[in-house]
Amino acid sequence: MPCFERNRRAAPPAAHHKPLRANPGTILGKRCFVLDLDGTVYLGDRPIKGAVEFIRRAWGTCDFYFLSNNTSRGPAAYIKKLEGMGIPAEAGQLLSPTLPLVAYLRETGIERAYLVGNRDYGAALAEAMPELRLGPEDAQAVILAYDTELTYEKLRISAHLLQKPETVYLATHPDLVCPDPEGPLPDVGSFTALYEKAVGRLPERIFGKPDPAVLGPLPALYPHETMVIAGDRLSTDKKLADNAGIDFILVLSGEAKEEDLRGEERLPWRTVRDLGELAEDGV
Repeated sequence: MPCFERNRRAAPPAAHHKPLRANPGTILGKRCFVLDLDGTVYLGDRPIKGAVEFIRRAWGTCDFYFLSNNTSRGPAAYIKKLEGMGIPAEAGQLLSPTLPLVAYLRETGIERAYLVGNRDYGAALAEAMPELRLGPEDAQAVILAYDTELTYEKLRISAHLLQKPETVYLATHPDLVCPDPEGPLPDVGSFTALYEKAVGRLPERIFGKPDPAVLGPLPALYPHETMVIAGDRLSTDKKLADNAGIDFILVLSGEAKEEDLRGEERLPWRTVRDLGELAEDGV
């Protein structure tokens, strides 16, 4: 793997946005790193040592953003978790399906929705969109999130709402499973299969990876050739990079195996055991 390079040339930011740090450098020609979290930076509650070391050593060189499809917790929980690993992340560095979801709700005039989600995500959604009323009464939409407090009562209420053709059906992300040290757990993609069997509907809109909208303003802030996305899933992380026209680093520290690349039309820009392999090149 090539040695690290530093490039002081900075692209002009958009008129009302600017990168997190002024005059950052580059690593392997990349200035903006968008990192998946579970399976890339940590696995469950266990930090991936090499990845954390890489991020901490390269922190002052490039801009880091953290992207998760996981809608079972709010931004504060991710910040606390990363800080506990020695990564001083700020709210502006966190990307999630919530931003494009809220943008869609506002664009379409949806102000009342029933959330199939846990309390933490309900609080995060209410903070992001204070005008949104969450509850089954006169709900214009059902929002399906990664509900770690799922009950049959929630399934009953949401199933009845979804049998009304005027009810909009939205899902925060498409992941079938959430990685866990003891084995994969059912995620939103598995829940949507349940609703499809029960009420014969699929979501009209699914947010989060691999939809490039989850990247927010970043493609306007950085030239695409200076950006890179790193993750452990081909179906979401790599597909997001492909959809956005951005280079991709596949890490083998989570779900994907190297043999999974067989048949991929576009191979990753780099494939590494974990992000620590980049640190071995001398950050």
